[in-house]
Amino acid sequence: MARPSQLYLLSYNSVQALGWFVALLRLLPCLAPPSSVHSSYAVAGDLTWAILETIHAAIGLVHTSPLLAFLQWGGRTHFVLAVVRQIPEVQSSPSVFITFMAWSISEVIRYSHYALTTLKVCPPWLTYLRYTAFIPLYPIGVGPGEMWTMYQALPFVKERKLYSGFFGKFSMSYHSFLVAVLAVYPFLWMKLYLHVFKRRSKLGKTGGAKKRA
Repeated sequence: MARPSQLYLLSYNSVQALGWFVALLRLLPCLAPPSSVHSSYAVAGDLTWAILETIHAAIGLVHTSPLLAFLQWGGRTHFVLAVVRQIPEVQSSPSVFITFMAWSISEVIRYSHYALTTLKVCPPWLTYLRYTAFIPLYPIGVGPGEMWTMYQALPFVKERKLYSGFFGKFSMSYHSFLVAVLAVYPFLWMKLYLHVFKRRSKLGKTGGAKKRA
């Protein structure tokens, strides 16, 4: 009989997989006329549903670093709510479409893998896809996606003195903060990227050991 924690994780991951799949289905028509990649934000909305993953990691419900879970959630939430939502001029940028597509594809795979692994019925091909698809998808989502969008937002942030009331308390501007974020973003992202590569490597060793057994 499944434990309550397993049932909860199965439900959570299934709902997340379904949500990202719906977002992906709404994004795909943007590739064909009369729709456009410029409408991706309007059809996909605010894709920031993963705050619970930080809590899951913190309480030991899943074997994931709370810091890495927080960095991923915090980075995406900042990108969507603080930048894209607040600056209409970047919402129609192809870089937003690239970001949302990369996120949606990778998360449909990831959450489907988590849900089926909880049931112990995950097919090998999905496990392979989980630890292979991220190799191109993560860099695409970060470089021409998130970072390019934030770079395009800089002039509008500076012109409108966005969040000046909050950042003024720290004797700095949000523009300076965003420049700093862009400077450290590759390094923070690389930490997450290498973490998944490490898990991929462990998976390969485990698979090899099973074949030899």
